[in-house]
Amino acid sequence: MTVTSPQGRTDLLTPDGSAVRVLVVDHEDSPSELLSMALRYEGWEVRGAGNGDGAVRAARAFRPDVVVLDLMLPDADAPAVLREVRRELPGVPVLFLTARDSGTERIAGLTAGGDDVVTKPFGLEEVVARLRGLVRRSGAAPARSGSALVVGDLVLDEDSREVSRGGRAIHLTATEFELLRFLMRNPRRVLSKAQILDRVWSYDFGGRANVVELYVSYLRKKIDAGRAPMIHTRRGAGYLIKPAG
Repeated sequence: MTVTSPQGRTDLLTPDGSAVRVLVVDHEDSPSELLSMALRYEGWEVRGAGNGDGAVRAARAFRPDVVVLDLMLPDADAPAVLREVRRELPGVPVLFLTARDSGTERIAGLTAGGDDVVTKPFGLEEVVARLRGLVRRSGAAPARSGSALVVGDLVLDEDSREVSRGGRAIHLTATEFELLRFLMRNPRRVLSKAQILDRVWSYDFGGRANVVELYVSYLRKKIDAGRAPMIHTRRGAGYLIKPAG
């Protein structure tokens, strides 16, 4: 399996402008990790679970837009797990994974309520493409342009390096732009100071992590001033950006 999607790609968004959320339920670590990595390269948020109970709990907490579900869970009947998930999220699209390469297994998955079935070992590009189709049919929309990151009413154009919120231009320094871009490539995801230092400044500040606090405060003054806040602090964990409201 290979990952060829460009990192940070975000050309599908949910109706509220946030990244697509995917729940991957598979008891085999290696395929699950590779698929999760490929989906994160798409710019999507990913949560994993290795068993039926974990899948139901994750669906309740994470509220995924699409679910990848292994038909051969060792501790649970996958169709029963699907029914429990859909009690929480009626209509959420589900792609089943199966190790049995047979038409009977595919029919069984679709009869159980799945929207699609893919056989293991699978190609990552195929699974990602199928998930994109399911997500589109469920109401996700393309981002405004191939170079634009969109979170709520905040738009960052990576090519022109222009930023606006609610249609009003926002002028950022080069460092502020990189920090905002990193946050917007990971909407609703808490990013630690160490992650931000590594990505935005490309090296460890050696105890000067307060530079992150300083630049987050600069961004807040420009992005959130006089508006409902989008940049949030999770004490002891880091920072995240999400649509206001």
